[in-house]
Amino acid sequence: MIFNYVYMVHSCTNNIGQMEILHYLATFPYFTLTFIFQMFYVFPICSCIATSFVFGDSLVDAGNNNFLFTLSKANSPPYGIDFKPSHGQPTGRFTNGRTISDIVGQALGANSFPPPYLAPNVESNATHIGINYASGASGILDATGTVFIGRVPLREQINNLEESRRYIVNAMGEKNAKKFLMKAMFSITIGSNDVINYFQPSIPFLSYEKVSPTIFQDFLVSNLTMNLQRLHGLGARKFVVVGVGPLGCIPFIRAIKLISEGKCSVEVNTLIRSYNKKLKAELNRLNKDMGPKAILLYANSYDVFRDIILNYKQHGFENGDAPCCGGYFPPFVCYKGKNANTSSVMCDDRGKYVFWDAYHPTEAANVIVAKKFLNGDPSVISPINIRQLHHYGSIE
Repeated sequence: MIFNYVYMVHSCTNNIGQMEILHYLATFPYFTLTFIFQMFYVFPICSCIATSFVFGDSLVDAGNNNFLFTLSKANSPPYGIDFKPSHGQPTGRFTNGRTISDIVGQALGANSFPPPYLAPNVESNATHIGINYASGASGILDATGTVFIGRVPLREQINNLEESRRYIVNAMGEKNAKKFLMKAMFSITIGSNDVINYFQPSIPFLSYEKVSPTIFQDFLVSNLTMNLQRLHGLGARKFVVVGVGPLGCIPFIRAIKLISEGKCSVEVNTLIRSYNKKLKAELNRLNKDMGPKAILLYANSYDVFRDIILNYKQHGFENGDAPCCGGYFPPFVCYKGKNANTSSVMCDDRGKYVFWDAYHPTEAANVIVAKKFLNGDPSVISPINIRQLHHYGSIE
C-alpha cells in the first residue's frame, strides 16, 4: 500500500489534487512518511518524459529540409560528425552534433529525439516523443528565405501541426488529445533568418524596399503573436519562445559587413535587442491574457550567447570568432569532398570553437545555452525556467 502512495505523489500524470495527497499522507505515522519521502531518492517511480513539438529554423531543424528541394541543407559530411545516434553521419542538423532542443529533451528524460515531420511514417511519434517541424532558412515571415527556394515558414509549420493534431485526436479522442497537448512542450526558435534577410545585400529581382527598423520589429512581433495564438487555439499551453541571438557577431554578418576580428555589428545587434525587448513585453501580455493554464517562457538567447562569445575562454573555448568549418568568405560552404583539395577547411578540435559554420554554433556552445535555459534564473529565462515548466501544471 505504501508503494501506491509513493506512486501517487511522484507521478507526473495523475489527476489527484495536491490537497488530496496531503490528506492521504496525514493518515500515516511519522516513521512511515519518512520512509515514503526517502523512497523518492531511491526508486524514481515516474520518468516524466516530456512530449515536445519543435518549431523554428536551422538552429533546431532535425532534418525536414532533407525532404525539400532547397539550397539550405545539412545532409552531407561533415555535418553531424559528432551526432552519436547517427554514428557521425549527417541527419540534416545544421551543426556538428546536437541542437539545443535535442539537449533539452535529453535532460528532461527523452531517450530519442522528435523526428522531422516531413520524414515518412512519423505520425505515431506525435503521441509519444513529439515531432520536429523546424525548417532551415525559414522565418516568421513567409517571404523570408526565398533565395534558398524550399523551406517551411512558421505559418506552414503550424499547418503541419494541425495535421498531426488530427492524428492525435483519431488516436486518443478529442478529450484525451486536449489533456495530452496541455502537458506537451511547444518550443519556437525563429526570427534569425528574418533579421539576416533584412540586413544582407539586395539580390536582383528578389529585393524589396526596406522598411524602418521599428516597423520591421513590430511586424515580426505581430506575426509571431498571431502564430502563438494559433498554437494556443490548437491546444498548446506550455510555450518556450526563444529570442533572437546576437547575429551581429556571427561570422556571416561580420563578413558581409566587413567587421574586423573580435568585433560585432552594432547596427544588427541594436535592432535585435529592440526586437527582443518588444517580444518579451508581448509574451508578458499574452501570459496575462492566456493564464494561468497557459504559460509562455521568454528565453534570452541574446545575453546567453553574447556572454559565450565575449568570455569564450572562461567557457572552455579557444576561439569565439572564427567558424570551425567553411571559413569566412563566400559561399560560406562547410563541405567534405573526396580529398583535402575539394573539402572545406575544418578545425582540429570542434569542442574548442563557439561557431560550427558561418551561421550556427557548435554542439559545445549549444550545451551551454541549453543548460542555461533548463536551469537559469529570470535574467536568462522567465517567468520560470524549462525544468520548472516541465513540471508546471502536472499535478492539478
